[in-house]
Amino acid sequence: MNTENKEAASQRILSGMRPTGLLHIGHLSVLQNWVRLQDENKCYFAIVDWHALTTAYDEKVEYGELVRNIALDWLSVGLDPEKSAIFVQSHVSEHAELYLALSMITPLSWLERVPSYKAQIQQLGAVGKDLHTLGFLGYPLLQAADIMLYKAHAVPVGEDQLPHIELCREIVRRFNHLYGEVFPEPQGLVGKVPFLPGVDGRKMSKSYNNAIAITASQEEIRQQVRKMVTDPARIRKDDLGHPEVCVVFRFHQIYTPDVGRIEEECQSGSIGCVACKTYLAENLDKVLAPYRERRLAWEEPGLVEKVLKRGEQRARHMAEETLEDVRKAIGMPGMGSLGS
Repeated sequence: MNTENKEAASQRILSGMRPTGLLHIGHLSVLQNWVRLQDENKCYFAIVDWHALTTAYDEKVEYGELVRNIALDWLSVGLDPEKSAIFVQSHVSEHAELYLALSMITPLSWLERVPSYKAQIQQLGAVGKDLHTLGFLGYPLLQAADIMLYKAHAVPVGEDQLPHIELCREIVRRFNHLYGEVFPEPQGLVGKVPFLPGVDGRKMSKSYNNAIAITASQEEIRQQVRKMVTDPARIRKDDLGHPEVCVVFRFHQIYTPDVGRIEEECQSGSIGCVACKTYLAENLDKVLAPYRERRLAWEEPGLVEKVLKRGEQRARHMAEETLEDVRKAIGMPGMGSLGS
């Protein structure tokens, strides 16, 4: 592909994650997709700390360390600061400014109908969290501002996030109708994200202590795999197994090349659960070991901070251009455009 055609084929991609702690292997397929996307597209990957605050506003959180950890996880998996802008959302103030501008034209009813809004209010309200705040109601609008700020053509998402992308598209259409064509309508890039349960069979979550970190040590992998729930019908080593109900087998399906052999040996009772878990731990370690090594290289003092600063500068360059276009479109020029 020549340079001109390659440029035409590339898109601007925006995605991000909230800084809530070390990432686990449930995030791995998403990050691997980002790594692939950065080879052919202009990518912006944001650590969205403002989004974290929408649900953790009443908690005393040290975001600096959380930001550093998520950046290290991203770099360890293969995000390349030479190819992508990796930055912290709150360090680019244009996110907040565009969010404010969009709030002037977005009907409340659009935000209230987002499926995750009432669902999370009910879910977290059950454990005493009050989410009846303007910030939480505006969470999907802030997401739209994140996307629109970089005039993103596409956003990698799971299927549950598609309503948020559709809301963003509606806001884009409304803005362009009111003020002229400024923003492209972004598309949701729905990747195949395999569902990985936690080691206890529940949703994988750090809060449940049932997750395996992306950069887990060999011993940490072994310990977590030992806890995995197996076929409850297997009492003795040579009992016939039912891999379809076994958490261990769910992981084998993703991380074990010869999964067919494991399935047959489980069904015939020729492999016990202990040996099955040991083999899974070995395969998991083969996948995660390179990430551990890469993380060690990035942990050099000051290196992550340089990556984030450089990413911030690249992101701000695009963000400033977008805000200038927005201000011109709505008739609110910047200070440099005012008469003396």
